[in-house]
Amino acid sequence: MKRFFDSEERVGYSLLAPSLLTILLVAFVPILTVLWISLHRSMPTFGIFEFQALANYAQLFADPRFVKSLLNTIYITVVAVGLELILGLGIALLIHQHFPGRGLARAAILIPWAIPTVVSAKMWEWILNPGFGVLNYVLGTNAHWLGHPVLAIHSVILVDVWKTTPFAALLLLAGLQVIPEDLYRASRVDGASAWKRFFHITLPLLKPVILITVLFRTLDTFRIFDVVYVLTGGGPANTTETLSVYAYKLYFQTLDFGYGSAVSVIIFLLIMAMSSIYLWLLVRREQQ
Repeated sequence: MKRFFDSEERVGYSLLAPSLLTILLVAFVPILTVLWISLHRSMPTFGIFEFQALANYAQLFADPRFVKSLLNTIYITVVAVGLELILGLGIALLIHQHFPGRGLARAAILIPWAIPTVVSAKMWEWILNPGFGVLNYVLGTNAHWLGHPVLAIHSVILVDVWKTTPFAALLLLAGLQVIPEDLYRASRVDGASAWKRFFHITLPLLKPVILITVLFRTLDTFRIFDVVYVLTGGGPANTTETLSVYAYKLYFQTLDFGYGSAVSVIIFLLIMAMSSIYLWLLVRREQQ
C-alpha cells in the first residue's frame, strides 16, 4: 500500500481517473438503466411502470417479429461482412502495388466511407428509385429494388458494402504494409508462383488483421440502423427490419420502453458474445 501511494502508479491512476469516470457515466450507467427498465412493463405515456422480472425476455422468442428481425440482422451481417472482406482484400492487394497515381487511388477509395451514412443512403435511394433511378436506366429494367421482399434486403446489403468496403480495405492495407518484402523476394528466388506467395505468405501473416477487420465490421453491421431506416424503414412487410430498427420502433412508435429495452439488451449481449469469441480467437492466434 505504501509503495502504491509513494510511487508513479498513483500519478498514473490519477490521470486515468477522469477517463474512467467518463466511461462509467457515458457507457455503464445507460447500460444498467436499460437493463433495469427491461425488467418492467414501462409505458411512460400512460403512466405505466410495473416490475415484471423476466417477462419481457420470455416474450422475445415467442414474438415472430423479433425472430424475423434477428434472422434479417444475421443474414445482412454474414453476407455484407463476407463481401466486404473479399472486396476489401482485393482492393488492398491492388493499391499495395507500386503504380503511377497510387496515392490518388488510395485517397479515392475512401470517398464512399467519408460520406455520411444518411447522405449516402439517401443518394442510393434515388439511384434505386423504380421510376427514374439511374440503376434501372442503366440495366434497362423497371425493378422495384426497395419494394420487393427479396430485392430490398439485398439492396441494403449493396449499400452497406459500397459504404464500408473502403474501411476494410484500409485495415487490410495496413496489414500488408508490415509484411517483410524479403519474404516475397526469397519466395521468388525459390520459384514460388503468385498464388503460392498469396496462400503461404500473405494470408498466414495477414490473419490477425483479417480477424480484427471481421470483428470491427461484424460489430458495426450487426447493429445496422441508419442505412435500413433511410432506405426502407424496415419494409416491405418488415422483410428488411433489423434488431436496431425494431428496437427503435418499439421505443418511439409503440412507446413500449420495457420491451424495447429488452430487445436492446439482447443486442448488447449478442455483440458482447461475438466480441468475446473474436478476442479469444485473436489471443489464441497470438499465443500460437
